[in-house]
Amino acid sequence: MSPSGTPETRPNARPNGDATSAADTTATPTTMRAVTRHHYGDSDMLEITEAPVPSPAPGHVLVAVEAAALNPLDWYAMIGLPWLTRPQAGIRKPTVPVIGSDFAGRVVAVGEGVSAFRPGDEVFGSASQAYAEYVVAPAEHLAPKPAAISFAEAAGLSITGVTALQALRDKGELRQGQSVLINGAAGGVGTAAVQIAKWLGAEVTAVCSSRNAELVRSLGADHVIDYTTTDFTETETRYDVMLDNHGNRALAGCRRILTSTGTYVLVGGSKSNTILGPLARMLETLLYFGVTPQRGRPFLADIRQADLALLAELVTSGQLRTVIDTIYPIADIRAAMDHLASGHARGKIIVELNTTKRQSRRRLDT
Repeated sequence: MSPSGTPETRPNARPNGDATSAADTTATPTTMRAVTRHHYGDSDMLEITEAPVPSPAPGHVLVAVEAAALNPLDWYAMIGLPWLTRPQAGIRKPTVPVIGSDFAGRVVAVGEGVSAFRPGDEVFGSASQAYAEYVVAPAEHLAPKPAAISFAEAAGLSITGVTALQALRDKGELRQGQSVLINGAAGGVGTAAVQIAKWLGAEVTAVCSSRNAELVRSLGADHVIDYTTTDFTETETRYDVMLDNHGNRALAGCRRILTSTGTYVLVGGSKSNTILGPLARMLETLLYFGVTPQRGRPFLADIRQADLALLAELVTSGQLRTVIDTIYPIADIRAAMDHLASGHARGKIIVELNTTKRQSRRRLDT
């Protein structure tokens, strides 16, 4: 998901007006507002600037973004860490100024070979450079937006929902009647994971602070452990699967709470390693569990249209909802990113791009 190219020359887009196979885009402006940074650093580096509106290359779709969701990978892109990513992202400064990854909006134009979408369709999905009024996305990274939810709710579905789904269903191989412990149950991936685990028929133990206990119970958690008073690695219960969103406990302790054939699934790691970032915990997991009877499975989500469509079905059937902490107007992107960096958001943080929306931040799920 790391950026590549520039708004004018990136592989999945061409300068506006150069995509002769795209649908009629005469109503589309040539420039747009976008969140950019030209140097690595904290949120003070972020600016809202004018950028060219791209046109979709073959197999891609141009979407007018209504809302975008913040993800940890966007924070890493902003600060330029870990250093391991610099050869691709830019050694001294970012090669691609626009950041962002998850979004929801309306299709404006489609590239050659795209038949699943047409202008006017409401969609959600994932693509680089999503903190902008327009984004180009691969068609296979999009799915129709459930009609019953808002663009803000849909924007928060993609990376977090797919991560939770693939972590539990594919990597953890969680089955009906099994037990799962979710460390970091009140965050974006965590809130989705609690609901997906219940859909899979598991008994769910959620680890979070006491202020979030009621929230995770409302999502379906059967048991709640308050990490401020109890170290879950020292409890006596054994779990078939542990989903670790934080990577903040010793692997020996995590292994201890697994059944003899249990699986530890890692989706997040410490920010303290500036060279390797979360990859350090991933490598440690592979090495540690390589000599144990249990399984250790670190992974990164793979955005697939089939999984996005499944998430949409779960939303429509009432088995999944996006938990939103705060919705910010795009003008407050710095405050939104600082909120993300705090590590204490309940669910997702969203920014709205559409200027017709109410331009003040508002908290949800409080």
